[in-house]
Amino acid sequence: MARARKQTRSSSGREALRKNGMMAHLLDSLDAGQDIGHYGRLVFAMVARHFLDEDELRDTLLQDPAFDERQAISLIEQVKGRDYSPPRREKVLQFQAQQEFPICPNAEDPDACNVYKDLQFPESVYEHIGEYREQKAHAHEDDSQAAGSP
Repeated sequence: MARARKQTRSSSGREALRKNGMMAHLLDSLDAGQDIGHYGRLVFAMVARHFLDEDELRDTLLQDPAFDERQAISLIEQVKGRDYSPPRREKVLQFQAQQEFPICPNAEDPDACNVYKDLQFPESVYEHIGEYREQKAHAHEDDSQAAGSP
């Protein structure tokens, strides 16, 4: 019974991820056994951890032939441990520039690869982003004041 519930949750998580073109592209590529590159796996983990349970996230990452179980577990622990927020489009494009595999298949489209446009994350993700932006703004104000003082 618990197993059936887990499969339903996982399949609904995969369906939710498919609402975003980039995540559907990454899922399709992994399902086809393609190497999506280091940053492709990182982006996938940063987003998918909010939709898939840890076992399915690991199993999906293991479909990448360049990745083993130890690496998958390590990546998942890193993303969770550092509580990485899903990356903004600009960050995805920076990551993509550092590898061959196209993480964002329609990079010319300004709406493509924006996971915040198509996916609904837990409220804690939005709170985390808000706190980060607030801290960054305060740091910028402090820098400006320090630069302007005699």
